[in-house]
Parts: sequence; C-alpha cells; structure tokens
Amino acid sequence: MDGAGYVPRMVDSLLSELVTQLPALLMVGPRATGKTTTARRLARSTVRLDRPVEAAAFRADPDTALRALPEPVLLDEWQEVPDVLGAVKRAVDDDPRPGRFLLTGSVMADLETRTWPGTGRVVRLPLYGLTVREADRRSPGTLFIDRLATAELDALTVPADPPDLLGYIELALRGGFPDTVLRLSGLARRAWLAGYLDQLVTRDAQHVESRRDPDRLRRYVEALALTTAAVTTDETIVRAANLDRRTVVAYERLMTNLFVLDQIPAWSTQRLQRLVKRPKRYLVDSSLLGAALRATPRAVLRDGHLLGRVIDTFVVAQIRPELALSPLEPRLYHLRQEDGRREIDLLIELGGDQVVALEIKATAAPTTSDARHLVWLRDQLEERFVAGAVLHTGPRAFRIDDRVFALPISTLWG
Repeated sequence: MDGAGYVPRMVDSLLSELVTQLPALLMVGPRATGKTTTARRLARSTVRLDRPVEAAAFRADPDTALRALPEPVLLDEWQEVPDVLGAVKRAVDDDPRPGRFLLTGSVMADLETRTWPGTGRVVRLPLYGLTVREADRRSPGTLFIDRLATAELDALTVPADPPDLLGYIELALRGGFPDTVLRLSGLARRAWLAGYLDQLVTRDAQHVESRRDPDRLRRYVEALALTTAAVTTDETIVRAANLDRRTVVAYERLMTNLFVLDQIPAWSTQRLQRLVKRPKRYLVDSSLLGAALRATPRAVLRDGHLLGRVIDTFVVAQIRPELALSPLEPRLYHLRQEDGRREIDLLIELGGDQVVALEIKATAAPTTSDARHLVWLRDQLEERFVAGAVLHTGPRAFRIDDRVFALPISTLWG
C-alpha cells in the first residue's frame, strides 16, 4: 500500500508487473534517489544491510538468514554484504517462484563482472532522481519520447504554467533528490547537497575503491561539473582538475560505478561520415553541478557557458528515466561531426531502426537556424527520421519544418 506521503514514480507500474513474474529484481541508481522507499511498498520484510546489527546474520550465514524472512524480502544496500547475492542466486535456483526478492544498491562495480552471481536470475531496473512530472504529482500519461514519436504537434502538450528561463535554472539546481525536492529549500537545500558531495568523495568513494584522495577526487568532480553535457577528451579533464591522465581514468570509472557520471555514447551510421566517436559526459543530476561549483541561479544566469551546461544536464535527467519504460525500447546517443559543423544534442534510437532527435537551447524564441541540424539530419536519414524538436525556454510550441518542432522544455512533463 502507498504511504500517505509517497510520491508515485513512473517506474511503479512496471515494477509491480515485474514482481508478479520474476523471482528477483535489483533496483540500481544514485544514492538517495528513493530506491528503498519505492521497493519497500512491495516487500513484507526489509533488511538494511548498511546497519551492522541487521547485516551480522547475513555475514555469518546468508542462506539461513534469507530463509527465515517472509517474502518478498527487500535487501537494502546489498553491496555492504556482497555474499548476499550468492544466497539469492541459490534460493532462486532452488525455487524460481516470482516475487521473492527485491534488492537495492548504489554501486555498479560488482554488477559488471563476469562472475556476478545474479546473471540470468536477477533483473536490473534503474531508478534515478525525481523528474518534474513526478515531483509535481502529475499523471504519468504518455511518455515524452512516445509522444514525440507520433510526429504530431497535438500530442505534445505544454503545461498551463511553463517556467521562464530563471524558473528552469531553479528547477535544475533543485535537482531530483527527493529530500531536496520535497522537504528542503534555500540554505537547507544547499547544505544537503554540499553534504551529499562530501559523503560521495569520502565514504562512498572509499567503499568502492579504497585509498582515494578526497581532495583530488573533489577536484575531479568539479571538473566534471564544468564539462558536463560536453564531448570532451581526457586531456580536457586532466587540465581542468590538475590531475594526471591515469588518475582521471580511474576517477571516471569510480564515478560511473557510483551512478554519479553517465556517459552517452556517440551514434554511428553508414549514411553519415566523419562522426566523433567520443561519448558525452553528464553528471546524473543537475543539482550536483550547482553544488560542486557553488553556483546560484543568478550566477548561472550571468554565465552563458554554464547556463547551457545546466539546462542540457537538466533535460537529460528528465528523459533518462523514460528509457527503461518506453515500449519503443529507446537508446540514447549524441551526434557530432569531427569538424564540428553538425551536432545533435540527443539522438534517440527507437526499435525498428528509427530515430528522434533533440536540440536543447537556452532561448525563449527559437528560429529556423536553431533547427538547421535537425533538418539536415532528417534529409540525410529520410524515412528513418521520425521527428525532431528544439527544446527551448519559451512558452510556445510550434512547427518549424516537416517533422521538426519547437517545444518548450516543460513539454517533457506536459
């Protein structure tokens, strides 16, 4: 049952459906994004493995400890007692009934190894911070990606009260962590985010890879904040953080394993030549950009370079949760030619070899010039190009060209 204060998540219906058919589910994502709260609604037993008293039995004999609990069992912060994964595997092998185990965690490292015991037995489901749609308790409705794929302007509804540019910046720096969205504001919110970063570069990082220097890691996170939403080389980060390349590569792996850094790969096709192959790096939540750089909304408004990074990172944070939910099975990419002449901020590849594409602009009055790369891509891909949109900070939605629209960013949660 929903608690009185529970904020419905877009993933809820899918999670409920999967529990009725699969024996074990693992919810992964950044720390403090609501994984435990969401999963606990479906569990009869909850074990907090980050609490030494509760973890003791699972360290001693995880198989026996599991058998003693009413199912479904929620094992929160599984990475604190990694042997629990082996116990879940053995339990599922012996009895593959659906709805037996829910696991939550904020570390990716062990999930990427070939020896991970959950392969083929534990299905992963990502959960990120609250989107604006969720925070405002708007009806889930149809996902933005699915609406855009209709290529119909009438399907792309704009809310009655769209933000202005400053409003979008404030939403971005608020971010998606439930505490910062639902409980805190002003100085308390900034203090919470500063504390989040402190724990990230000290306790969380040490848990995954020991002997990491918190001061050097903090410089790396600040460099990420300065370059989020950009196609950058390792050398750019090396200079920005004043670190050697080997350290930067190690920190990149670490932040990816902690679900703080997301890399969107470059798209490739035989129809287009000389495309950049480097990924775009994104901080997974736009509030971390503001916290790392101690940036206020007014400061972002005065810095055109930073403004673009903030808006771009915010938009991707609204779209990322849809990837696991859309029946179109979307995959997220970016596109950029080596000479920089053509660039698409986000290219979403759909099933059936079709694509939709997005440009993100911090302008209230987009023009045909803002859509020129989308029109070029449409002409290159012909029938593979379903629709494109310039997401902007103004209030109006309108058609720019055939299958190319100008849409307020708020259309994402319309």
